[in-house]
Amino acid sequence: MAIPQDYITELLERSDVTDIIGSFVQLKRRGRTYTGLCPFHNEKTPSFVVYPETQSFYCFGCGAGGDIITFVKKIQNLDYVEAVKWLAARAGMPLPEDRDDTGRLRSRVLAINKEAARFFFQQLNSEQGAAARAYWRGRGLSDATIRRFGLGYAPDGFHALRDFLRGKGYTEEELLAAAVVKRSEKGNTYDVFRNRVMIPIFDLRGNVIAFGGRNMGPEKPKYINSPETLVYKKGRNMFAANLAKKSPEKRYILCEGYLDVISLHQAGFTTAVAGCGTALTPEQVKLLSEYADEVVLCYDADEAGQKAAKRAITLFSDAPVKISVLTVNDAKDPDEYIKKFGADRFSALLDGSAGAIEYALRGARAKYDISSLQGRLDYIKDAVEILSGKVTATERDVYAGRLAQETDIEKKAIVTQLEQRLKQRYRGEKKRREQQLLKEGAGARIKLPYGQNSGKALGVAYAGQQLVAALIKNPAFYEQVSARLKPEQFLDEEMAGVYRLLCRRLENGESIELAALAAQVPEQTLALLSRVLAQNYDMGFTPQDIELYLRRMEESDPASARAAQLSQDQLEEYLAALRDQKS
Repeated sequence: MAIPQDYITELLERSDVTDIIGSFVQLKRRGRTYTGLCPFHNEKTPSFVVYPETQSFYCFGCGAGGDIITFVKKIQNLDYVEAVKWLAARAGMPLPEDRDDTGRLRSRVLAINKEAARFFFQQLNSEQGAAARAYWRGRGLSDATIRRFGLGYAPDGFHALRDFLRGKGYTEEELLAAAVVKRSEKGNTYDVFRNRVMIPIFDLRGNVIAFGGRNMGPEKPKYINSPETLVYKKGRNMFAANLAKKSPEKRYILCEGYLDVISLHQAGFTTAVAGCGTALTPEQVKLLSEYADEVVLCYDADEAGQKAAKRAITLFSDAPVKISVLTVNDAKDPDEYIKKFGADRFSALLDGSAGAIEYALRGARAKYDISSLQGRLDYIKDAVEILSGKVTATERDVYAGRLAQETDIEKKAIVTQLEQRLKQRYRGEKKRREQQLLKEGAGARIKLPYGQNSGKALGVAYAGQQLVAALIKNPAFYEQVSARLKPEQFLDEEMAGVYRLLCRRLENGESIELAALAAQVPEQTLALLSRVLAQNYDMGFTPQDIELYLRRMEESDPASARAAQLSQDQLEEYLAALRDQKS
């Protein structure tokens, strides 16, 4: 769908970047900008900045950046046209003529999923759903729980759902896009889910986005899950998050399976959630961090479950939530434990769940025979590695004392080893912070000399970036720049492409604000432009600056400079070196 530029211009005039981003991110004013924790990666120190004057944002931690439309695209997992529609609805603007095939198909897929969920629920309560009803009740689920989760049954036939949905007016191509049918080698379509109890998966807004189908017997595979579609991304969604978010409780229980979650909800633990048939992802950690103060990992006690728990602890290490790990004894999973011992015992188990440090130390100790000297030394080595991580000084002191008691080795010796490891980690962290300073553009305002040949090339690349930033901030420089600068003089092809676009739009009298460029450049290029503008946010370009940058571009040797194969990282390393020379 081609959206007229004047429509986009009016939409952006009605949409304030601070208000919109502020509805997703807690922002704090800092001079002319606003800062907050980035919604696109886990962090504890804010590196996400909103720039009201340019109606843009940039994260100096992960590099995400762009205009309001880009933000809505990323935060809501929408394409460009859908993001425009979302903003239009918020601004109360009528939508432009809708010829958006992708957006329309997305809406049809959501409608298909809703109808399919209703079909499965109806089949569960039909005569042929008797075995499925018996299965759910055999799992101890009440009728109220079955209704709450929309549980159902897929009949034992190849065309029941397909024919039902075709009768509702949906085409075979739409059913294929929704992944509720497949096409055979002969070209015929057939139902994906057959003779299985069905579990619908909802997004946070309550839309049915996918399904899990479980066998009622020992046949393999036990589960068949929907593949990713236009509306379903496994790593960005969590089962039952739409229900858990309604609870005032801030302690979430992260389980491995759908049925564990359903049983916990029935027992009154309404913040239980699970992944969607894939290992825990950073996006899911971020989602949980928005709602939870504490996350209890409730994984199986087998090797796979413990491996998943360790991975989850690592993923949560930078998240602003407390992590604890539940050990379920005398039962294979929470569902069985509650059936055997009741909800009160499970609640007590939750209250006594081990913190992440305790859990990690238990795992380290279990690896070694600490009755032997070598076993004790190996255990201490692993424990020191754990305690030199994100642990408070008080916790280190307490656990060092416990280690001394467990191993019969002096606490002073353990503390000395721990201090040495902390120094090593500090040096590594210091190097990481220095690299972070590069991302913040600390050297971006230095007037660059040429120096050696590689430095000359880097200086030219920097000058090209600055000229693009100057044009976007002040199009009045266009006459001065265009008379002397051609796209071929840029060392960076990405910047050359942006410069061509700026020239074309300025020649046509069109806007070159970041939001106006969003539909015509790739997202990664928009992020780079956001970065360059962020680095120059409080800098006013003068004609003298423009003259300096133009001279650098004119005096360069493009052929030899391109041979250097410059990267953005090389450019920033050069800027950092110059900064160090001046300090």
